Amino acid sequence: MGLFLSRFVNKIDRKGRVSVPAPFRAALSDQSFAGIVVYPHPKLPALEGCGFDRMAKMVDGHDRLDQFSDRRDDLGSIFAVSHQLAFDPEGRVMLPEDLLGHAGIAEQAVFAGFGSTFQIWEPRALDRHLAEARDRIRIQKTTLPTSRPGEGGGK
Repeated sequence: MGLFLSRFVNKIDRKGRVSVPAPFRAALSDQSFAGIVVYPHPKLPALEGCGFDRMAKMVDGHDRLDQFSDRRDDLGSIFAVSHQLAFDPEGRVMLPEDLLGHAGIAEQAVFAGFGSTFQIWEPRALDRHLAEARDRIRIQKTTLPTSRPGEGGGK
């Protein structure tokens, strides 16, 4: 599974194509699909992206939910609005209009690494979101665990 870090701003051409940052393409080089999977983030004005293998893990988690439950049905909607976007020879993908509209992206898109996934934002909207997130972290004194429960490394 890929590791996505940092931010990269790229232009959107008139056909809706955007270059996926080289470090992100490198993180996906061992995937079963030569491209990315992108869907509208369900809570933010952004696109959530990942490799095909990460999406397969999400499907596995979804399959563990109770068949016909509201939670399973609601979360399954993510797969219905997901797009498999293949890389062209220059490492670009074409972002469909519905995705661009959801994120308010017109001329530029910023790819932001979020660990095992990445997000695609309109650049000014990401700046605002990150500032708000930093404020919440500071106010709530939020920390990030460095080990999983039962793995040690903490008391």
